[in-house]
Amino acid sequence: MARKKGREISGWLLVDKPAGVGSTDVVGRVRWALDAKKAGHAGTLDPDATGLLAVALGEATKTVPYLTEALKAYDFTVNWGAETATDDASGEVLRRSDARPLARAIHDALPAFRGQIMQVPPAVSAVKVDGARAYDLAREGEDFTLTPRPLWVEELVLLATCDDQADLRLVCGKGGYVRAIARDLGRALGCLGHVHSLRRVWSGPFDVADAIPFERIDRAAQAELEAALLPIQAALDLPQMRASDQGAARIANGNPGQVLDHADYGAEVWVSHQGRAIAIGRYMGGEVHPSRVFVRP
Repeated sequence: MARKKGREISGWLLVDKPAGVGSTDVVGRVRWALDAKKAGHAGTLDPDATGLLAVALGEATKTVPYLTEALKAYDFTVNWGAETATDDASGEVLRRSDARPLARAIHDALPAFRGQIMQVPPAVSAVKVDGARAYDLAREGEDFTLTPRPLWVEELVLLATCDDQADLRLVCGKGGYVRAIARDLGRALGCLGHVHSLRRVWSGPFDVADAIPFERIDRAAQAELEAALLPIQAALDLPQMRASDQGAARIANGNPGQVLDHADYGAEVWVSHQGRAIAIGRYMGGEVHPSRVFVRP
């Protein structure tokens, strides 16, 4: 028997992911619970990580790149005294150190990790090397080198510290690896380090405080989950333009259409009609030229 295609349902569902569950598993569970035809997510969390996973359904998947580019915040704990193969507590210990940093030393080391930095991703990561994922090569025992990548770090602050651990908050842009921050900070302090625990607390406009616990997805009625859906435009930090009736018809067909509001010439905007998001595009002299059109179910 062929599998049902699923329903045409669109919006964002915020999920509080527990440890031990993969990001794709969360998406699959949400898609099954809502019988959705299409689903994706904006930003993978490691299986051992917890916190906010924003799941896009239907037409909301067209806005995933906007959330992927947004700043994200993580609370994490670093264990001092050991560097591991995975840069977290699940990996084999590669090196140990008896040194432990004082709070002042940690504070003094943090400025070097703020602003525009270059970061080498963990060996066990989804980064591609000659077409293969780094984590697959690492699992097979292959010898390879990952090149540094640019990362914008908006904020990195020490929240608390004790002899063997430190709690920190990181706010960074696209492509940041908290595990690499922990590894490099441990090296800079001469004590070695790895991530003990990690939680994503917000991503762009979305906050984990508004997320549904993963455990509730299977127990919740479909209507309850639908009521928790956020609209397509919730992920967009763009000006809103209201389309005229004639403009909405043209924009829905991928053509430039008239809007009732004004923005800077060439500005990227999102367009609504009768309270519903219909497109993303560029404002040009009273019209919006659509680049992404949201199909009405």
